[in-house]
Amino acid sequence: MSPTQFERAAEATPPILAKKIRGLSDRAIAWIFVAPTIFLLLAINIFPLIWTIRLSFTNFRVNRPNAEVQFVGLDNYRRILSDADIWLTMQTTAHFLIWTIVLQVLIGFSLAYLINKKFRGNDLWTTIIVFPMMLSPAVVGNFWTFLYQPQIGLFNYVVGFLTHTDPSSFSMIGDVNLAPWAIVIVDTWMWTPFVMLICLAGLRSIPGSIYEAAECDRASKWRQFWTITLPMVLPFLMLAVLFRGIENFKMFDLVVQLTGGGPGSITELTSINLKREAFEKWRTGYSSAYAVILFVTVFGLASIYVKALNKVKER
Repeated sequence: MSPTQFERAAEATPPILAKKIRGLSDRAIAWIFVAPTIFLLLAINIFPLIWTIRLSFTNFRVNRPNAEVQFVGLDNYRRILSDADIWLTMQTTAHFLIWTIVLQVLIGFSLAYLINKKFRGNDLWTTIIVFPMMLSPAVVGNFWTFLYQPQIGLFNYVVGFLTHTDPSSFSMIGDVNLAPWAIVIVDTWMWTPFVMLICLAGLRSIPGSIYEAAECDRASKWRQFWTITLPMVLPFLMLAVLFRGIENFKMFDLVVQLTGGGPGSITELTSINLKREAFEKWRTGYSSAYAVILFVTVFGLASIYVKALNKVKER
């Protein structure tokens, strides 16, 4: 706006409003701009959480809105914590969580370490490696479902070629023993680039002068890796583990597309089990308590982990 336009806007402002605006501090003006966003976040996040906690103490069913809602106290929580099937889904989720994080960290850091060494075609290979994380989980699920087909799937053909077995003799998503690993492979393929990028940022943040000083002290490459590279990249690695741990604990769409929780319930994660309790069995109060327990579990573990991460950063 030109000075003339500013003057016209000032003249058009009512005197009472102009006087009030002049009396506002910078802090008050900042709150005026931030307040709508805070209100929106409270409405989207805090209110549903409070409402879920309230429902968790009742026997409310959303498909019976006219039925009498009774306060049941901690009964829903007791039933959940004593349910063997729910503990089984927790074990399945823990298996998926641990193996995906281990593989993604090992492969992601290895790729970052290699890409950090400048070579011809570095940018091209980085783009190719990052490509899977750009896809939608639903698209990835359908894509890998096709690859896992025993008769026409490329995955079975490659495994059969390497092991000299019949490609149609096994089914990755139809076998009880192989289905969990099928999900681990897909999630690792999709999200290893994310870990790689975080590790790459950590590697490139290390000053080159530190390595020069180590070489002057005749430190070997192996010694430099253990005393310089790994300790300085460790906070970035821990940050990647935090992000992937939270996301994988909530994993839903990829597993639904691949196995739907089957065969049987061998790949039924907590998120899928929660969805069935809430939207198939319509046990709204029970599923609300289930959601609260999962929220407290993730929040508690994440808080402990963040404290450990801060201690590592302070070293």
